[in-house]
Parts: sequence; structure tokens; C-alpha cells
Amino acid sequence: MATVTERYEHVVGIDTHARTHTYCIIDSRTGSTVDTRAFPTTAPGMQRAVSWIRRRTRGTAVLAAVEGTSSYGAGITTALLTEGIEVAEIRALYRRSRARTGKSDPLDAEAAARTALCTDVEKLAHPRRSGDRAALRVLLASRSLTDQQRTANKNALTALLRTTDVGVDARKPLTDAQISTIAAWRTGRDEPSHRIFREEARRLAKAIIEQTRSLQQNHQALSALTEALAPGLQGIPGVGAVTGAILVASYSHHGRVRSEAAFAALGGIAPLPASSGNTSRHRLSRSGDRQLNRAVDVVVRSRMSYDPATCKYVERRRAEGLSKREIRRCLKRYVCRSLFRELRTRMA
Repeated sequence: MATVTERYEHVVGIDTHARTHTYCIIDSRTGSTVDTRAFPTTAPGMQRAVSWIRRRTRGTAVLAAVEGTSSYGAGITTALLTEGIEVAEIRALYRRSRARTGKSDPLDAEAAARTALCTDVEKLAHPRRSGDRAALRVLLASRSLTDQQRTANKNALTALLRTTDVGVDARKPLTDAQISTIAAWRTGRDEPSHRIFREEARRLAKAIIEQTRSLQQNHQALSALTEALAPGLQGIPGVGAVTGAILVASYSHHGRVRSEAAFAALGGIAPLPASSGNTSRHRLSRSGDRQLNRAVDVVVRSRMSYDPATCKYVERRRAEGLSKREIRRCLKRYVCRSLFRELRTRMA
């Protein structure tokens, strides 16, 4: 297993902040500090920093160890990758040594570089790629927010119709046809109080229709991006546009998750011992990425309803005395293993 000192002649530690970044260049062969300097976070400032790195390293193999590649370090990460300089993300593990060494921006930049020097190349954390993957995460966040707002508006409209007499039977959940009818109401000739009720109902109905349209467009965009990043993934039984997008966003890129067991642990799907006395059993973890956990759960529930092979498995396990929850736990682990292999094969 190659080490950073064997592959790179210089390591640049970068301590990132809102207005300035501090850079520290370490010679991998001797461990000595070549130079330390701070540059502003503006586009010209980051270009000056890249030129400074090139001059100080004299065209040798360089690794940049950046703290916070998805926040303050996003701009310099993009600039370095554009110039062909490899980037590794350094997490805040090295902060434990501050009790002995103190803290300053140059010290933090040097600590980031020395942390990378002590790491094997295969264990370096690479930053998440931008472009389609970042767009996918934005679409998922937007969908979650829009769906929450639509649910809140539906609840508010239902409550209004049930507590005021505006001529709509709201004892059952509202249908799309009822919402469309309410959105087309005219309220000009009503009594003042009655007009207020109908205007508010119409406003809520229009908001629900607009949010439904936004969710449909979001679904189409998620489907297209997921297909571009992982061709054929949505053809797997139980995987749709939203669940596929969550799976791709959680997996992100090759190297982020080292194995299928780590992928299961990331989603809180790895079984945990829950035995006591004469009872021997396992349960699912309650930690991890809950969106990934939800996506795998949706796939499992769908297969339990429609997939013949999964239905046969469920019947066999029921005959063995397992409850429905325990069967679903077992299936989630199997499905997670299968999905990890599909993601590793299909994603570039």
C-alpha cells in the first residue's frame, strides 16, 4: 500500500475561512516546511495561490490537503482540480493536538498537511464531485422542502373546510378534483366573512396545485440525472426516481464507501445484537443516514408486495417463526448489499 510520502513530493495543507485561506507547503521527503502564506478567497486570490503553489513546488507531484471541501474550501478545491492538482479532504481529527501545540491559521494549515503525510493513499478522503452530483443533492433538498410545504397547505385547507361552511364536504381527504374546483372559485359577491374564508381556501388550493406541479417537474429532473449518473439503476425492482437519486447521492462516488458493509452501516441498516437471556435476536441501527435507510425501506416494501421471489422468501421466513419486522430487517440487509454492487458497477 503506497503512502503519501512515496507518491507526492510536496503536500499543501490549506486552512479555509470565509475571507482568507492559509497555505502551508511541506516537503514530503524531509518533512520540513517550505513556505506558509495566506491569500484572499476571491477568484483572483485563489489563482494567485495556485500560481504560488506551482512556483514553490517546481512542477513536482503535489497533493493539496484541504479542510472543508464542501463549505469554505469549495472554491479553492475547484481551482486546484482545474489546474490538475490532486485534492484530499482533511477532517478535523487533527484538532485534538491543539492542547499541546496551540492554535493559529498557519499551525492549522501545517497540521492538515502533516495529517495527510501520515495517511495511506488508498485511505485519503477525496472531495465530492460537483456538477450532476451536486445538482442531485439540490433537487432532493428542494423536493423535501416542497413536499413538506404542500402537506402543511393540505392540512391547513382541510382544517379550514371542516371548521367553516363553504359548501365543501371535507370529511374525507380532499381529492385533486376538489382542490382544482376550490382554486377556480370566485369570491367577489360573497359576504365579508364568507369571502375571507373562500379567498383563503382558494389561496391554499392554488399553492397546493403549484407545489404539485413543482414536485412533478422535480421528479422528472431526478429521473434524468439519476439515469445519467447510474444508467439502468431505475430498472431494478423497487427503485424509482426518488429512491434512485437518494442512493446515488449517498454513494456519491467510488472511494467514498469502502465496502457493502460500510454502506449498510452508513444507512443504519447493519444489524446490531439485541439478545438477552434466552432470547437471541438482532435489530436495526437507529443511527446513520436516515434518507438512505428510508430509500432501502421503500425498495424492500415494494418488493414484498410485488416481487414473486421476495414474496416466496417472506412466506418461508414466516413459517420459521419470524415476525414481519424481522423479515423486513433481513431483507433490508440483503437489498442494501445488492444495491451497493449495482451502484459500484453502474456509476462511472
